[in-house]
Amino acid sequence: MKESMITVSLGRRKLEVARGTLVGDLAAMAPEAKDAVVARVDNDVMGFQFPLMRDCWVEFLTPHSEEGMRAYRASLVFLFVRAALEVLPDSVVHIKHSLNNGLYGEIEYKEPVIERHIIQIEARMRELVAEDVPFERRTVSLEEARRIYGEQGFEDKLRLLEYYPGDEVTLYSFGWLHDYLSSVLVPSAGVLQHFKLRYYLPGFILEYPRRVDPYRLQEYVEQGKLFNVFFQTGKWQENLGIPDAASLNDCIKQGGFKELVHVSEAYHENQISEIAKQIARDRDRLRVILIAGPSSSGKTTFAQRLSVQLRVEGLQPVAIGLDDYFVDRHLTPRDEDGIVDFEALEAIDIELFNEHLTKLIQGDEVEIPTFDFMTGSRKWNGRRLQVRVDQPIIIEGIHGLNDKLTASIPKGRKFKIYISALTNLNLDNHTRISTTDVRMLRRMVRDAQFRAHDAKATIDRWPLVTRGEHRHIFPFQEDADAMFNSTLIYELAVLKPFAEKLLREITPEDRQYAAAQRLLRFLSHFIPATDLDVIPCNSILREFIGGSCFA
Repeated sequence: MKESMITVSLGRRKLEVARGTLVGDLAAMAPEAKDAVVARVDNDVMGFQFPLMRDCWVEFLTPHSEEGMRAYRASLVFLFVRAALEVLPDSVVHIKHSLNNGLYGEIEYKEPVIERHIIQIEARMRELVAEDVPFERRTVSLEEARRIYGEQGFEDKLRLLEYYPGDEVTLYSFGWLHDYLSSVLVPSAGVLQHFKLRYYLPGFILEYPRRVDPYRLQEYVEQGKLFNVFFQTGKWQENLGIPDAASLNDCIKQGGFKELVHVSEAYHENQISEIAKQIARDRDRLRVILIAGPSSSGKTTFAQRLSVQLRVEGLQPVAIGLDDYFVDRHLTPRDEDGIVDFEALEAIDIELFNEHLTKLIQGDEVEIPTFDFMTGSRKWNGRRLQVRVDQPIIIEGIHGLNDKLTASIPKGRKFKIYISALTNLNLDNHTRISTTDVRMLRRMVRDAQFRAHDAKATIDRWPLVTRGEHRHIFPFQEDADAMFNSTLIYELAVLKPFAEKLLREITPEDRQYAAAQRLLRFLSHFIPATDLDVIPCNSILREFIGGSCFA
């Protein structure tokens, strides 16, 4: 009898339970599991449907946690897919990308989908929530998974299974619907009380709460410019015939990688050229070019390539580094945790920065300071700058889209550019690829090669990085005059071997193990590209994997 029991540690408490006890059954015994939707078990994340097979420690997680909210969003998609297929039989659901606090998608149906259909789908979703239909987990053979997907008409998932690395597949069942969304799920539909379905021509937006307040929806904010960038990239990908991971794998397997790289890079160059032409058309008016975007968007390479294209247009841009205008370290503000916050707008000497900009635009010469990070103080080394009328000033930095940074410069004299890796490639019709995950993989690979940081350091730092983005970048992105999508349709096939090596160094004893395993599961769906020599030296991807001609 003793051999069939295991010891579970819940904080300072220890419980003896039968081997194979489900996480959900343990939650029923634990008052601290109130409002929990998933659990951390020995540094991994498990849903309530998972059996406990060995001695372990367990921490229950609510939607306030990153892991809990991730499960909430994935489960909400599952709920939506079932409701949509019941309201619109024989339709095909496409979850496209994130947009504001929601997911944008489209539905292929025998007739145009209109607002009435979306209202009916939301009503069916709320019925399933009221019924508290459970999400059940099971492991099936690869052959059984093929049979199930075939019966449900999920051709996209059948194609993805062709590249599945194992012999068994984990599926979730939600009543009659069986699917795999590359994430653990919440226990049942009753958890999913907070959502809203919005008609958004030609598709829909499935709104969900943020983890800072998981029991209330944020006010919806229109993001028309961002949507247009996603829409344009999506149409371009459809023309290439590569909407998902299986299509990318097929292309590589069939020897099309080199051509795909050439076309993708040409697409980037064309976008950058168009932005340069837009600036050049107003060369007499536009004197300051501001570039901002979240971490690992490729801002450095983009700024260099934009400078090249501006020269093609007869301009001679000069760059000014915002870091050189940091206030002395003892004046730098601190965040709510008491840590020096270099990302705060107040960390920059706004008054001096604006004084220099206004003088430069009027033809005066100024002495540019240099910030010494070793001493934490500003130095004056006699570095002087004067610009001509054909020399727009390029400024790259986290606050570039915030007019407070350049308050002394009239809006009409500034051109603001938002850059991000807005991933349109999906795993399959129901499983989107997170833009944030792609950027984290980029940063992980770059930091390991050039900054001596391992994957654990990148994972640990990431919450602070994204917090700064939500505070200082995303609220201003719709104010941009131009948006540049730095994603490359082929990049995950290139990042895969670099990132996998780093992630496999993280062991079950490390607190970053859950994040590492999640990313490894995600990367397992891609086959690697090996001919990296075809990637040009000015590619944005070179900023992360090495070999950039702008280094």
